[in-house]
Order: sequence, then C-alpha cells, then structure tokens
Amino acid sequence: MKSLNRAYTRLSMRRRYEAWFLRLGLSDGSGAWWFRYLLTNPGRDGCPQTACAPVQVWATWFPRNGSPESFIQDFPLQALTVSRHPSTFFLEAGPNRVEENRCRGAIEVRGRQISWDLAYRSHFGATMSNKGWIGFSRTPHSDATFSGEIRLGERVFRGEPLGIGLQGHNCGFRHRNFWTWMHACFPQPDGSISTLEALVYEMPIGLVFRKAILWHQGTEYRFRKIRESRRDRGTMRWNFLATSAAGSVAVELDGGGSSLHQLPYAKTDCSGTFEVSNNSRARAQLRMKLRNSGGTMELTSDGGAVLEMTGDY
Repeated sequence: MKSLNRAYTRLSMRRRYEAWFLRLGLSDGSGAWWFRYLLTNPGRDGCPQTACAPVQVWATWFPRNGSPESFIQDFPLQALTVSRHPSTFFLEAGPNRVEENRCRGAIEVRGRQISWDLAYRSHFGATMSNKGWIGFSRTPHSDATFSGEIRLGERVFRGEPLGIGLQGHNCGFRHRNFWTWMHACFPQPDGSISTLEALVYEMPIGLVFRKAILWHQGTEYRFRKIRESRRDRGTMRWNFLATSAAGSVAVELDGGGSSLHQLPYAKTDCSGTFEVSNNSRARAQLRMKLRNSGGTMELTSDGGAVLEMTGDY
C-alpha cells in the first residue's frame, strides 16, 4: 500500500510547494502545537528574490491564555534527504525528521530553542483532494493520538498520551487564491475519536472544490455538497451544511479570539507573500443526522479544532 505521506516533489522542480504538518491539542488543555516541514521550489533553491529558503521547519505554540508564537528556521537544500520508496516515507533536514508515524525537530529562532520528539498512531486516514499537477490534500492520520515530548525553552510538555489531532500532507504547483479548511477532534466515551475535516478552495475556470469527511464510530462518511451560510475571514467564523445520501452535518466554527494567528506564505512564483489566518484552538459544534442513527447527534469541541482561511470569494 502506498503511503499518503509519500513525497511528490522532485528536487528538479522549479515551482512547487509540499508540506507535511501536524496539529495537536494538549491533553491537559494548556494549548495546541502546529509543526510544519516545508519544501519550496527545490529546482531554483527556493525563492532567492523573497529570501524564502527551499527547506523550512515551522513550530507554532498556541497557548490557552495568550497569543500564539511562531518559530521558522531555514535549511539549505544540501541538508535535505527524502525517501523515494513507494511504501515508506521520511524527510530529514539537519536534526529535523518526519516519518510515517513519528517526527522530531530541533530549531533555534530569535534566541529561543524548540525541540520535539513525537510518535503518533491513528485508525483513519483519507485523501481530501487529488487534482494531478494542480496539487493534493491528504490526511494520513485524521484521528491521531500523540505521545512524547515538546520543549519550549525551559518549559517541557510530556505525556503518554500527550494530545490528539492530525497529521496532514499537501502539495501544489501554486497556493490557491482562496481556501477554507478545518479539522476537529471529538473524543468519545468508548475511547475512540470522531473527526470532521472540510475543505473548500478555488479551482481553474471558476470552479470551486468542496468536500467534507466525517469519521464517526468506525465509519467514514463523505459529503460533496457543502452549502456555506457564513464565511467571515475577519472574525474567523465559518458555518456550513454538508449533505449526502448518508445524511447531513451542520457545522459552526469559531476561530476568533486570542488564538487567531496570521502568517505569511511565500508564493511559488516568487512574486511575494500572502497572509494565511490560522487558529489551532478553534471551537467546533456539529449537529449530525446520519442514516439509521436514530435522530440528531451533537458534538462540541472547545479548542479542539483548527480553522484556516485565506483569500475571499
């Protein structure tokens, strides 16, 4: 079986980004972490015009009561090693490495040291979109449980488990002019984790991609009809109704407040950057009516979701 993390980008490609990322909410409720391993335009050594390195490692801390902090360290292409085996995966740059079920990192930015050593396991993974050369969005671990250790200076986060979240993988010739993406985790009384992931983005010739995937009680539900009733990038609110023959899911997301964070993403044509809004401690509420479920179910996650937006439509 081919890995959903398998690298797509060849090092000769002059215009392409590819990222492997993790979002985990800590079990003690103190905050959430976002880690990102990024490869950009390896065939032209990144974007020298905008000082964007071909390899970057990102770490962002979203504290429960405070403003997020981001740390990004650059690495030269010579420091990169990527597995090309069809069924296994790893990407390594210096002391930073991401694998199929594990990752580690050690960066120093603005005099601050951040390191992590994490293992993760899940029961569900899926491909959200796959549009050939345009790009793809995959979620190898949608209901991930994380264990291990994260260090931020003298502060240590350690646990078995440490938290829950996802590990994702996306790639593209360029970033889309607009997108809205969310993922939420809902721990269940039996120890399982229900998840919902939804993605809307701009496609060529005026088309719009829309899809949501629900994982609940060991069953996958796919929804290709999404009707948005609210999408406000300023306040980071997103409400939508996802429907299919399997039923419906009404979703309300609130990504405002102190955990809202903006970061510049580099354009792959090297013409500059654009701003992406991310809240990795967003609030999600679901009202589900699934076939043969016997009524409406409600799931709520206060701080257990991530909501990301850029552009307008």
